[in-house]
Amino acid sequence: MRLALLIIFPVALAIGMPVAVSLGLSSAIVIVTYGLPVNVLAQRRVNALDSTPLLAVPLFILAANLLTAMGVTNHLFDVVRLLVGHIRGGVAQVSILLSLVFSGVSGAALADIGALGAIQISQMKKQGYREDFAAGITISVTTIGPIFPPSIPIIIYASVANVSAVKLLLAGIVPAILITLLLMIQVAITARLKNLPRDDITPSRGAIARKFLVSFPAILAPVLLIGGLMSGYFGPTEVAGVTVAYALFIGLFIYQTLDWQGILRSMQETVEATASILFIVSAAALFAWVLTMDRVPVTVSTFLLELSDNPLVLLLLVNILLLVVGMVLESIAAILIIAPIIAPALAAAGVDPVQLGIVFVFNLMIGLLTPPVGMSLYMVSIVAKMPIHLVIRGTMPFLISMVLSLLAVTLVPAISTWLPNYLVQ
Repeated sequence: MRLALLIIFPVALAIGMPVAVSLGLSSAIVIVTYGLPVNVLAQRRVNALDSTPLLAVPLFILAANLLTAMGVTNHLFDVVRLLVGHIRGGVAQVSILLSLVFSGVSGAALADIGALGAIQISQMKKQGYREDFAAGITISVTTIGPIFPPSIPIIIYASVANVSAVKLLLAGIVPAILITLLLMIQVAITARLKNLPRDDITPSRGAIARKFLVSFPAILAPVLLIGGLMSGYFGPTEVAGVTVAYALFIGLFIYQTLDWQGILRSMQETVEATASILFIVSAAALFAWVLTMDRVPVTVSTFLLELSDNPLVLLLLVNILLLVVGMVLESIAAILIIAPIIAPALAAAGVDPVQLGIVFVFNLMIGLLTPPVGMSLYMVSIVAKMPIHLVIRGTMPFLISMVLSLLAVTLVPAISTWLPNYLVQ
């Protein structure tokens, strides 16, 4: 059974079928061929979507779309630029810090590129940066969004691996800050070695104060979100709902740049994005059920535990596996297919489920930066109107910071586990 499934699925991908269709079709063929109950086709897909944590996904997407529609990204860019833009390589540093702030409302790498990519790249090119460098730093900072709460991949991982979504979301805060710091250090070194330009902006205390006052409602959105999670009064779904309400409030009554047409457009974009994600979720649930029926998780667990009973060794092996998988498979599909197989084995070996969740998602986000399937590469190529080979060339040096961050999170569990263990009892 597993052989048939693992042959049909890649063949379907190879002939150009979408990931969700390939997952569902291969599962359906195996179910019918081997005489398994046909009603499972509908039952498993519906059950997979009957999840309260998954309700946070469309709400966070809607919140990000509303904030983008009202022009929040421009306010955030201006205030960060005034603060650090004057130093050498300042606009690149602005891109890094801006992504950290905006990731507190977006939850997805591609959302960050869509909202910030054009602004960041055009500003750096205007200041005299090489276009491949501008594309590379823009892509690299998008790994922060899916690690820092609210992370859509982390919410999906939590629902699949039966881990506390609140703990996992909180666990991403320190790793995201670590990625930010290492990227800023790398840009600072590059600025000295390659004499990167300074921004032509002249900051003053008055200008900074005025721009900060204008940007304060936008900056408060991620603060509200993270504060709600850390307080323990809200789960991911409740926080997502509050963030949507807050976005509507500041868009309609404070900035007054959000009209009903913008709201409807944001809702339409949310429906399209959510439908795509949940279609993959339901199809992957069916695929995972077939694998479970064939005892694949048990087989993989036994195999891994026979290789080693050392949690660190197993975690390093999983890192290698996921880095390869991330190069060829869309991240949400990879989470839904592989997490139910890998998570039980590593939990049995003593790996903290929260640490594993962050390592798992981090690996797949690095996959977004690597060919042949790295979606971030292609999206930046479109946004910047730049040949894909230049985008790849600009991204490769920043993999140093990514890999160092991943190693730190892998080797030091406390980086991801300390904060959630401290705040959530």
